Amino acid sequence: MFSVLEAAKKEMDLPSEVKIFDTTLRDGEQTPGVSLTVGEKLSIARQLDKLGVDIIEAGFPISSKGEREAVKKIVKEGLSSTICGLSRVRKEDIDACLDCDVDLVHTFVPTSDIQIKHTVKKTKEEVVEMAVDAVTYIKEHGVPCLFSAMDASRTDIDYLIRINQEVEKAGADIINIPDTVGVMIPPAMKILTGKIVEKVKIPVDVHCHNDFGLAVPNTLAAVEAGAQEVQVAVNGLGERAGNANLEEVVMSLVSIYGVKTNIKTEYLVETSRLVERLTGIKIPPNYPIVGENAFAHESGIHTHGVLSDTRTFEPGFMTPEMVGHRRRIVSGKHAGVHGVSAMLKEMGFKPTKAQAAEITQRVKDLGDKGKTVTEADLHAIATAVLGQVAKEEKTLDLEDYVVVTGNRIHPTASVRLSFKDKTLSGADTGVGPVDAALNALRQALKDIEDVALREYRLEAITGGSDAIAEVIVKLEDSKGNIATGSAAREDIVTASVEAMVSGLNRIFLTRKE
Repeated sequence: MFSVLEAAKKEMDLPSEVKIFDTTLRDGEQTPGVSLTVGEKLSIARQLDKLGVDIIEAGFPISSKGEREAVKKIVKEGLSSTICGLSRVRKEDIDACLDCDVDLVHTFVPTSDIQIKHTVKKTKEEVVEMAVDAVTYIKEHGVPCLFSAMDASRTDIDYLIRINQEVEKAGADIINIPDTVGVMIPPAMKILTGKIVEKVKIPVDVHCHNDFGLAVPNTLAAVEAGAQEVQVAVNGLGERAGNANLEEVVMSLVSIYGVKTNIKTEYLVETSRLVERLTGIKIPPNYPIVGENAFAHESGIHTHGVLSDTRTFEPGFMTPEMVGHRRRIVSGKHAGVHGVSAMLKEMGFKPTKAQAAEITQRVKDLGDKGKTVTEADLHAIATAVLGQVAKEEKTLDLEDYVVVTGNRIHPTASVRLSFKDKTLSGADTGVGPVDAALNALRQALKDIEDVALREYRLEAITGGSDAIAEVIVKLEDSKGNIATGSAAREDIVTASVEAMVSGLNRIFLTRKE
């Protein structure tokens, strides 16, 4: 770890361990466009338990019959995680949580001036009384209580301290500081949390929203000030721009801050993928920790370094294996021979230096055209290049070809080849551009060899109109020699002609031998 980072950590009031309170099933389900069935909520709850989440906020039981049923079923699962239900400071809300037999009731009341005026429409004194009464009622039923002063980050600090101290006297077990509308910045969140930690004796928890993209930094700032519990959601789901992202918070705590959590980090990607599938909210490929590109490298400089020592272009104290991910060397316009060769080796190919260079150049050419080169594309390109007759053993080379086709024009093609020391040309028509090109090629060779096309196979390796096309042909000459040729290009006609030339070179090589 770097000395500057270590020096900074010595200035923090870091707890030795932080509990993870997950609100994917409550605030996460409030993500616009997300609605989970009871069965889906159960699946996520089981996965969160497997992940090692300390507290699962299963839902808001008073909100609907379905919500209450889901919370009840999650409670009955007998999970290791503490199951929490949300309630306003109203007896009917609390009773709905108690009816579900939750392990923890999370009760909240708005405390900022704007919320008290427009949402609660009570005096500040009445709000304190409501909060105390709710906590007292929960504790009288023998259930632990977490209290949230909603919109705490916009609440007068003296009033915030007072209401938190009053609910602590009433028996609250945890105090939550919500940045409800995501307006805090890390230094301010650290100061606010530090003041509350100083004024109450019970654990302090934080709930940060991501309206300015600061939910994770604000959450970590709160931990720096002594918060012992953090509220997060898988994939950063939640109201508006979402909540603090579970994966980012946990891995920052564990890998950078050196703070213990109970999360089994090797299940982070697995959990993220499950939530992505059930909610329909896609994870961007560049998402930290769990995104498809989180441990992917394309640049030649980067891939060379990573293949030598992963710490060159990765954090080092966080590996893909730690989070259930995998490292990928990606082909593209920035790829280098070193990285492409490593990928080919992993696929089982053993190219020569010349072949690796040709494959890399083809990858770069595709990248320059805006094409994303997948592993399947690379496999097809490598198969085609490695299947070619060596340059010094080639008899036939494709110099150029032209195909003309259209609504009222019969597909017509012309081909120019070099055969030993000769230049051969041919032209012909066909039922389509590929057929015309292959007929023209055979026409150019008519005085040398009559080759029969015994088999033609075309496969689009990836989807889209710019898919890499892999063409495989089986040819037979007049003497019964059979050879296979293949090529992979983004243009079907080019791939077809190159596959034919590849097969012909194999036939001519067989004759030499």
